[in-house]
Amino acid sequence: MSQQTAAIPVGTSDDRRFLRRALALARRGLGRTAPNPMVGAVVVQDGEIIGEGFHPGAGQPHAEVFALRAAGENARGATLYVSLEPCSHYGRTPPCADAVIRAGIRRVVAASQDPNTLVAGRGLEKLRAAGLAVDCGLLGAEEERLNEAWRHWIATRRPFVTLKLAASLDGKLATRTGDTRWISGDAARRDVHRLRSASDAVLTTAATTLADNPALTARLPGARQPRRVVVDAQLRTRPEQQVYAPGTPPPLLATTIDDPARLAPFRAHGVEVLVLPARNGHVDLPALLAALGEREIVSLLVESGGTFAAAMLDAGGVQKLRMYLAPLLIGGAGAVPAIGGAGVALLADAPRLHDVTWKRFGDDLRVEGYLTAR
Repeated sequence: MSQQTAAIPVGTSDDRRFLRRALALARRGLGRTAPNPMVGAVVVQDGEIIGEGFHPGAGQPHAEVFALRAAGENARGATLYVSLEPCSHYGRTPPCADAVIRAGIRRVVAASQDPNTLVAGRGLEKLRAAGLAVDCGLLGAEEERLNEAWRHWIATRRPFVTLKLAASLDGKLATRTGDTRWISGDAARRDVHRLRSASDAVLTTAATTLADNPALTARLPGARQPRRVVVDAQLRTRPEQQVYAPGTPPPLLATTIDDPARLAPFRAHGVEVLVLPARNGHVDLPALLAALGEREIVSLLVESGGTFAAAMLDAGGVQKLRMYLAPLLIGGAGAVPAIGGAGVALLADAPRLHDVTWKRFGDDLRVEGYLTAR
């Protein structure tokens, strides 16, 4: 497409098609880009893709750079489709907006504006000032959902928390004897491993660690392993348990016990120890989430028992719920409920999900939705 050819109005079928390709490319970075967003880019000349790329991880080139490299000199006069506004500042890498201008791109179509205050429209303005045609906003809702965890972290500096539960139809996590294996079936458990691989960290509690000795790994071929976090206020767990197996980054222990002698075995095992304030004998949850956010944990998966799940919900610390319902009935007053605590007194006070989706995995039903702010 020459410089003299009229630009295709934003919103055409071609714009949607190429932006959807950029979004699909962005998704390839799932679980690997923190603290950066997932971004994909496509360079189009005369209706054909001549270069594309995605951001593979922090410190590596951004999606636009990969796409422009693939296009080479043919990028001159072309259109760049990108899922997120090109950056305009120096971070771990140079500004992408400058690379776009140097490449001779004629038009840029971005799905969304970058909410990061370091960018926040400045990249688009730099492109416009250089004479490029710029459109932004088409498929923006799809980009926002794709990068929901990163957008939450940018706005709050707290991780986006997904609470995962597997329960019987009558809402039980375990029988009265503590038997939990297995409530959900193979297909549902494979889906959980995919979720772990897509999360920056997986968090569990001392109670779950002592009861099940979980590894919290993503057991799928080629899966990326999340960081493991254990909340153990009273330091009841042991460093030789599976969850503390060495890793990069190292497993993290959050506790209220500031006793160097008791913490030394964990540190010697390669565990990062995080001593936090106590609240009613437990780790202060807002302080925990703030500390995890400081460590650039953007997406956090919580796999715990019903008591901790209730505490997280009561603290307003959960953004998304994913529950696997298995077609069995456990019953009994002594069985373990999926959500513990005192519970709500009035239905009007109950946390309510929105944007709910349902999907079958074998005989199990996955229910997923977002928590309405209380």
